[in-house]
Amino acid sequence: MSEQRHNTPPFISLGKHLKYLREQLKESLHEASGAVEIEVDELGRIENGFERPPEDILLLLIQHYNMQDQEAVQLWELAGYDGEASPHKFRIEENTAAAFHNKQMVMLLAMDMRTMYSDGVDISINQAGVTLNFTQSANNNQRLPVGRIGMSFEQANQVLKTLETALLKAKYLNHPLGLPAPKDRSGEA
Repeated sequence: MSEQRHNTPPFISLGKHLKYLREQLKESLHEASGAVEIEVDELGRIENGFERPPEDILLLLIQHYNMQDQEAVQLWELAGYDGEASPHKFRIEENTAAAFHNKQMVMLLAMDMRTMYSDGVDISINQAGVTLNFTQSANNNQRLPVGRIGMSFEQANQVLKTLETALLKAKYLNHPLGLPAPKDRSGEA
């Protein structure tokens, strides 16, 4: 029995939960790994419980799977990120810690839905799809990232069609439609 316990992956519960969430969205390993920008093999090792995702990747997975707060906290704890070394946790000040039995809090931030403007984009492509890295010019000809969007090839094609349609509408529907101006006929006789 100790042999079986020894062969059990250390993060099997975490991995099974993440795999379940991915399957509920009907996503392949390629699609999910592309969404959080990790290798397919790495996500496979995570889902099989052999590897714990780094905190930033776990946060991206939580966000990608659109998890409710309570479920996200449980997943965080399954990963073992309830210890003191976690930089994403916020300690409660000493004077209020006793009231909460010295428990730490996990803070999950909602996505910022404000419009961010960009004057550049870098596009990278991998097996999972397309990643758009939007940038903004800064001092000294430096490019600062302002947003990153990952999507499947199918979704990228749909975004391209939608963008083309929107640009055509902006070009032709923002100006009054009418007949072309008459040609100058003064030279005719």
